[in-house]
Amino acid sequence: MADQVQPSPAAGPVEKQGSEDASFTENTGKGRGSFPKRGEPVITGINRVGLWSLYIKEVRRFLKVQTQTIWAPAVTTLLFLVIFTVALGREGREVLGVNFATFVAPGLIVMGMMQNAFANSSFSLLSGKIQGTIIDLLMPPLSTGELMTGIVAAAVTRAIAVGGAVALAMLFYPGVSLSMAHPWAVAWFGLMGAIMLALMGLLASIWAEKFDHNAAVSNFVIAPLSLLSGTFYVIDNLAPAFQAISRANPFFYVISGFRFGFLGQSDIGDTNGALVQAALGLGIFNIIFGFIVYRILASGWKIRS
Repeated sequence: MADQVQPSPAAGPVEKQGSEDASFTENTGKGRGSFPKRGEPVITGINRVGLWSLYIKEVRRFLKVQTQTIWAPAVTTLLFLVIFTVALGREGREVLGVNFATFVAPGLIVMGMMQNAFANSSFSLLSGKIQGTIIDLLMPPLSTGELMTGIVAAAVTRAIAVGGAVALAMLFYPGVSLSMAHPWAVAWFGLMGAIMLALMGLLASIWAEKFDHNAAVSNFVIAPLSLLSGTFYVIDNLAPAFQAISRANPFFYVISGFRFGFLGQSDIGDTNGALVQAALGLGIFNIIFGFIVYRILASGWKIRS
């Protein structure tokens, strides 16, 4: 019959389309528009988007409460300067050829930078472990190195911000001169100190199970190493045994090297070669320390349990 329904010629192509859809969902092809096979990594190399997102998240976290994380440390450090200058800097006392306030100021700046780098990196993992939100850091497609880099970079950013705020506050204090004799030393030793304490804070957050543990590291390790590292004195005034102990403290090289950048003098050594050796030594120390922290973080110790 003329009006009899004829088989649709599109039936074949429809079946073919279904076949193409099946091959598309089976992840067997490698042509255009196909998914990779199961287990085959999609992101190769460095996950730049994920790393940048983690870094911005950590930076925004401390900027959201910048009164507490940046400006409060600046005020506290300025109080240290006022108290020690009034107590020890009377009658025009000079250290390393400059007045006492100018001598103390660089050490206080870098000390504030290091302590806040530790505080920032030690909070990230620990808060996640306590609040049960650490899965937000472990689930994204970030490698161990990317996770570690994002946290450490954010801590260094906070350290730089605190250092700038402290220096700005000290510029208004009478008798303090922050003119730089060797800018490279200011940049290098400040950066190495911030990285070292950021790594130490990350390691502490891996180990700690509650905020009391983290506070114990800060109060009984970080604070003594900072205050007993030549911040307010030169180690030449100490007995030989205590001089040897001070030279075994990596904080001493950070603070003295940072001070050398401003004053052109330090108690590390009498030559520029001694400062270069200290700078290289801090770099090597941070590389080794960073590798140790990386291996501990990659092992999942006290994180995935």
